[in-house]
This record gives sequence, structure tokens and C-alpha cells, in this order.
Amino acid sequence: MSTLPVFRWHLAPDGYATRRQLRARGLRPGGQDVAAQLERPRRRRPSLVAYLYRIDAAKPVRPMTAAKWAALAKANAARRICPQCLRDAGYVVPASLGTCASCAYPDHSESLRRG
Repeated sequence: MSTLPVFRWHLAPDGYATRRQLRARGLRPGGQDVAAQLERPRRRRPSLVAYLYRIDAAKPVRPMTAAKWAALAKANAARRICPQCLRDAGYVVPASLGTCASCAYPDHSESLRRG
């Protein structure tokens, strides 16, 4: 087992990129193993670590198919449906409430309708 090269934050040589940096270039790791890592030291806590991949071994991002677009649209639409009143809330129902704002705060929403 070989050890990964470790670079300090902002000091990685050219030719390496994180997943997000690859994605911004329209690339993906494409099955390659992590090539190196960045470490950012912090006081009183463990270092932050970012994994780096070789840009020359990265592959282009696969394009979305019509079926994937349809599945994504269906999933996003389902997130807008309130499980309590079964109406489209017009926004993504917050996981912290579990219902739309009208169901979570019925007294408040009723006073808004009157005023």
C-alpha cells in the first residue's frame, strides 16, 4: 500500500483537482483512485482534508438523459407536496417542519387570511 502525497492548503501542484473543481470543468474522476490530499491545519480540531484527483485521468461528465430529467422533475415535485394536506405548497416542504407552513402554523395562517 502506497501512501498519498500530502500538500498544504493552496499549495497543490498543477494537474490535481477536487471533485468540485473537476465538475466545474465538466469532468468527473471516472473511477480513478484518489491521487493526493490537501490538509488545512486548524487549532484545537483535526485538520480539514480534501482529496485530489488527476485532471489528465478524468473523464467527461455523462450527459443527462430524458429519463433522468423526468425522474429528477418527479422527485422535485414530490418534495413540494405537503404530507398532511396533500397540496402543492409552492415551495419545498422544510424537513424541519415536515409539513407546509399552513399546516405547521394553522393559527397564524388563518389570521393572515382574515387581515
